[in-house]
Amino acid sequence: MQLKLLDTLNYAIIKFPIETPIPTLFQEIKSFKSVTYTQDECSMVVPSGVLDTEHALSVDGDWFIIQIIGELDFSLVGILTQLANPLAENQISIFALSTYNTDYLLIKNTNKEKAIQVLKKHGHTFE
Repeated sequence: MQLKLLDTLNYAIIKFPIETPIPTLFQEIKSFKSVTYTQDECSMVVPSGVLDTEHALSVDGDWFIIQIIGELDFSLVGILTQLANPLAENQISIFALSTYNTDYLLIKNTNKEKAIQVLKKHGHTFE
């Protein structure tokens, strides 16, 4: 698969109470951002230090993002598995996000070089 390091920013994964509204500042973020609401929580992924986390239930920072290049058809099977399995075999944890077009992997910066090497070793290329 063709992959891309999304940018050079450090990202945070933040858990908020379910009733948390999307902050006005969220709309102004020009880099990667994500918000997901479930019955139990509100999760946001944003560049570290951008949002006020005073009311956050949990903040986990220092992540980087790998993007799968191209639009992935919904009929494709095992896309994330091809990336997640080699990383798991090398004790590298991921936080996966999917959009309509493609998938993203968030990986801790402490594992950045190792993750890139593992993925290249398994035939994936980086843009």
